[in-house]
Amino acid sequence: MNQIRSHSVQLNDGHSIPILGIGTSTPNQVPKSKVEKAIELAIDVGYRHIDSAYLYLNEEEIGRAIQKKINSGTVMRDDIFYTSKVLFPLDLWEAHAKLNKLLWSTFLRPELVQTALEMSLKKLQLSYVDLYIIHFPTAFKALEKCKDAGLTKSIGVSNFNHKQLEKILNKPGLKYKPVCNQVECHPYLNQSKMLEFCKSKDIVLVAYAALGSDPGKDWINKNNPALLEDPVLKAIAEKHGRTPAQVALRYQLQRGVVVLAKSFNEKRIKENFQVFDFQLTLEDMETLDGLNRNMRYFEAHEFSHHPNYPFLDGY
Repeated sequence: MNQIRSHSVQLNDGHSIPILGIGTSTPNQVPKSKVEKAIELAIDVGYRHIDSAYLYLNEEEIGRAIQKKINSGTVMRDDIFYTSKVLFPLDLWEAHAKLNKLLWSTFLRPELVQTALEMSLKKLQLSYVDLYIIHFPTAFKALEKCKDAGLTKSIGVSNFNHKQLEKILNKPGLKYKPVCNQVECHPYLNQSKMLEFCKSKDIVLVAYAALGSDPGKDWINKNNPALLEDPVLKAIAEKHGRTPAQVALRYQLQRGVVVLAKSFNEKRIKENFQVFDFQLTLEDMETLDGLNRNMRYFEAHEFSHHPNYPFLDGY
């Protein structure tokens, strides 16, 4: 509970990451102006962890929101934990929808990883990011160069299975251990084995799609049930006088998972931050564990032929 009270956890490189963040991956119908306003509101509410990516095409708006709050004295740069990601094969599926099927094949070259980060920083009006994440095992050394250059404080990975993580950790000459593995994680896909593995390696698990996923996104499996409509989740929420989303987020916090809550709705942005003043019982946690069905909203079938496709392995 001490880590939850402090609202942050320590990373294996000595830096700290706020345990609750706001995600910014946007469905096509969300205007960019709404992203900027949402980030301004989120900072006012108390969020200090912002997760985005160059590919989301909203870092300019996020940067403006951050600068406004710095200039107004609401926060200092050091108060904000900003995560960006580099475009690699698993991101390309999203690129189909976001960039009119333009494949940024140039960013698949490891030597251009730093260029991608520099482009993000220019849009953000920042001199560094707090965490830079990559989706592709072979280019991890490029991230190390970004850290050495002072462009990011920490480096991590996303959507890696445990074998891919082992490959990185056992790589000869590894200079910096990844601080995190950002994966889809929610009661329908609780990633218990991955969480156990990451804890054993002093790697933080970061949960995206923690509230299920937005049906407005082109790349999700729309046949899957809506997590927040689950009757078991709703019953626990009712018992605590909370929303299903608050329970889903609190579930991750009590497991020691850093969790991203994505919303561009003012009411829900505020609600999703109100997760530090109640606690789920052991029985609640076990019941939520029982909802697991290893069901993914984000499957990226288009890349299932790729040798680094991570979702064929058990975890």
